[in-house]
Amino acid sequence: MHDKTLSELSALLEAGEVSSVELTRHFLDRIERHDGDCNAFITVCAESALAEAEAADRRRARGEAGPLTGLPIAHKDIFCTDGVRTSCASRMLDNFVAPYDATVVERLKAAGMVMLGKTNMDEFAMGSSNETSFYGPVKNPWDPSRVPGGSSGGSAAAVAARLAPAATGTDTGGSIRQPAALCGITGLKPTYGRISRWGMIAFASSLDQAGPMAQSAEDCALLLQAMAGFDERDSTCMDEPVPDYRAALGQSLEGLRIGLPREFFDEGLDAGVREVVEAALEVCRGLGAETVEIDLPNMKLSVPAYYVVAPAECSSNLSRFDGVRYGYRCEDPRDLEDLYLRSRGEGFGAEVKRRILVGTYALSAGYYDAYYLKAQKARRLIADDFRRAFEQVDVILGPTTPTTAFGLGEKADDPVTMYLSDIYTIAVNLAGLPGMSIPAGFSDGLPVGLQIIGNYFDEGRLLAVAHQYQQHTDWHRRLPDGYAD
Repeated sequence: MHDKTLSELSALLEAGEVSSVELTRHFLDRIERHDGDCNAFITVCAESALAEAEAADRRRARGEAGPLTGLPIAHKDIFCTDGVRTSCASRMLDNFVAPYDATVVERLKAAGMVMLGKTNMDEFAMGSSNETSFYGPVKNPWDPSRVPGGSSGGSAAAVAARLAPAATGTDTGGSIRQPAALCGITGLKPTYGRISRWGMIAFASSLDQAGPMAQSAEDCALLLQAMAGFDERDSTCMDEPVPDYRAALGQSLEGLRIGLPREFFDEGLDAGVREVVEAALEVCRGLGAETVEIDLPNMKLSVPAYYVVAPAECSSNLSRFDGVRYGYRCEDPRDLEDLYLRSRGEGFGAEVKRRILVGTYALSAGYYDAYYLKAQKARRLIADDFRRAFEQVDVILGPTTPTTAFGLGEKADDPVTMYLSDIYTIAVNLAGLPGMSIPAGFSDGLPVGLQIIGNYFDEGRLLAVAHQYQQHTDWHRRLPDGYAD
């Protein structure tokens, strides 16, 4: 059953060929057998998952089931889950049990989905390799000596290893798309504001966005349908109508104008990745799409702008973790200052401290105009580049990452090199646009992702392009060695 997509499992449930309890037991068994190899989960909720599955089966027997009822899912450990530990993969929140569900969790639960557990991630979503977790690094199922990408690496690895048919993730600078590419799955970052951030622990509030991760575009459409929509509890959530994403999947690529940014195909792109992406573009052309070269001249500013804006917002958001109200508290503090210093010093990992320091510096008196304000101006230039591009083309395609998965520890001591692994994804977050990564092939035995970028609230078109591509390729169905049984 684990080799089937979420949509195929939904059909099996509808036909009565399998029950939710049987399906849930199957994936819990796979987690028990295989998660030791990839460390994708922080918390496994076996008892409550089986109870939710039994409830889903009763709901189906009453004729009240929807397309997601009874399907298992894993949640990134950044989403608050009522009564279940929500750690953000940090010592700071190792003992935090949320008293409520995040909107994303709430909506998927209302749709009848069964939560298998909470997935590993980079601490507070800060990282591109899933090596900064307090619970140890996640390993890429395609090669355990390599990273799965981050920060949603646990979710990506869980889906790639078929420990869960789908998972939630968050994307601040590529944290859904980059691990989806490195693990060979489909991941979608919607338009900023399409999905509520309420109950999602904040890293950089103007950039963070939740999204689905699964095997196929059809699966992501199914999940996005339930996740999207206005939420009055989140002031950044847009009150936009939610279209029927599954109905949009049948759109033809005939006459579709695909933009190819010159900046995505420069000398920094690995030759093997380039070859795979160009082959994917040929498939799209064969389906009737036309390609047009475009320019995004300010994309070179995206990495420096992002690494001012994101740390600045992180510095502000993480100031609440002080050892006083909840979370980690140091032992026997001498006074209030010692409590603050030691609780934060012991509770946060090195990457989180680095970003807090950078952000605090950028926001400090005398440096705000020179750094933060200038970064926000660069952000506007980047968004304007995309606006002009979408006057010429319908979607933009290119590589998701400049290389395939790199080795564990390979970039751990060089933060700048690590940051450059997000060079093709960050601009999308700065502009607030939707983007997704789909499997496009392999280079030296490792997955390569094709990135599709769309205009605001045009997720339906992205999903249609991805779906049509996946109807003519089988890259999204490949399983890593050792996980087939």
